[in-house]
Amino acid sequence: MILAVDVGNTETVLGLFDDLELVRMWRLSSVRARTADELALIVDGLLGRVPADPPGHIIVASVVPALNRVWAGAGERLEVPFSFLDGAARLPIRLDVDHPLEVGADRIANTLAVSRRFGRDAIVVDLGTATTCDCVTADGVFFGGTIAPGPLTALEHLSRVTAQLPQVEIAKPARVIGRNTLECIRSGGFYAVVDGIDGMVRRIRREWEDGEPIVIATGGLAELIGRHCETVDRIEPALTLTGLALAHAHMRGGAAETGGR
Repeated sequence: MILAVDVGNTETVLGLFDDLELVRMWRLSSVRARTADELALIVDGLLGRVPADPPGHIIVASVVPALNRVWAGAGERLEVPFSFLDGAARLPIRLDVDHPLEVGADRIANTLAVSRRFGRDAIVVDLGTATTCDCVTADGVFFGGTIAPGPLTALEHLSRVTAQLPQVEIAKPARVIGRNTLECIRSGGFYAVVDGIDGMVRRIRREWEDGEPIVIATGGLAELIGRHCETVDRIEPALTLTGLALAHAHMRGGAAETGGR
């Protein structure tokens, strides 16, 4: 068993894997003030509710450097071997960008997951605090993409910088044309994201030299947003965690493969 941890700016997603099979998945708030002792107690409590062997390793993809020390400390307290995924990891992928070591660990995990699972050109739309598009070739080359504010980030900023616009939850509105302020914000926030993703994917496809990449949505808002996007082919909420499980298998010397090619 391994515990894969995807530390994002808003949420941290944990996945317990038996080999490459996801057993359980949890979401925690990425609280920067949390101590290693507190985090270890939380993780130990979650794992204690699962009728399975304890994890033999924890692998982390983090885009929040301030939380790396906390997670490392939690691993020590749990007495579980621990590793971070980064651009220096020896994996069967290639980061064909200007500064490979600057590529986020979540994008590295996504690249490995789509190349191993699907074996075809892919655009990964990751919907979290930021909305990213990762461009990955069939043979596992990450060659760039886009980064934009995430749906909740944009709505929170709108509420913060305007005097009379309240904060609303992102949700599919009953109709596009709002009849009051809340309906207008909800419609604008939702369809700006949906149509923004479709527009970005179409622009990326026009620049793609050969092939027709599959579009895969992942991240915390993938289920809510992805099924309303015309360009999204598949929704895989656990894609990043799967990439972490695959990364661990490769880094320990095992040649793991999954179906779906």
